[in-house]
Amino acid sequence: MTGQEVVFTLLGVVAVGSAIMVVTTRQLVHAALWLVVSFGALAGGYLMLTAEFVAWVQVLIYVGAVVVLLLFGIMLTRAPIGPVPRSGDDDPLDSGNRWVALAVAAATAAVLVTVLVMGFHDAFIDLKAGHGGAEPLGGSIFRTWVLPFEVLSVLLLSALVGAIVLSRSDIGPGSPEGVEEGDG
Repeated sequence: MTGQEVVFTLLGVVAVGSAIMVVTTRQLVHAALWLVVSFGALAGGYLMLTAEFVAWVQVLIYVGAVVVLLLFGIMLTRAPIGPVPRSGDDDPLDSGNRWVALAVAAATAAVLVTVLVMGFHDAFIDLKAGHGGAEPLGGSIFRTWVLPFEVLSVLLLSALVGAIVLSRSDIGPGSPEGVEEGDG
């Protein structure tokens, strides 16, 4: 194995290990930080594949924006930030369907892998010089994928606004601040 293959393998192990920590840790802020580690390892993998533009997009968009949005969502929804009790009855984040969720996740992963293999088994990307640069990728993003990107940005914005509305008690049909009973 070459040095590049060893580094790529180590980055893959870090990405998978930290992704497992994201879904198994019992502290939400720690899960967000493990997500940063996973995204960083993926960006390192992109660098090892000489896809510098994609690596920087990974860092700027996912680490810089998505994780910040996730942390704002955690802070604004009053989710438990500290350690959650280990007892099954007192855990507000555990629905008791862990094994069913694992089976559904495995079935979904099997269906996705099957669809991808059947759909793209004979497809390939020509990696000759000039075909994998930033210009064709940028052209693809800004020609083909503009509408899905904008829809996703509106969805993320509406999720953030919804989190703010749900977390604030002074917004909505309740009693607003500064209005006395009998004022009308």
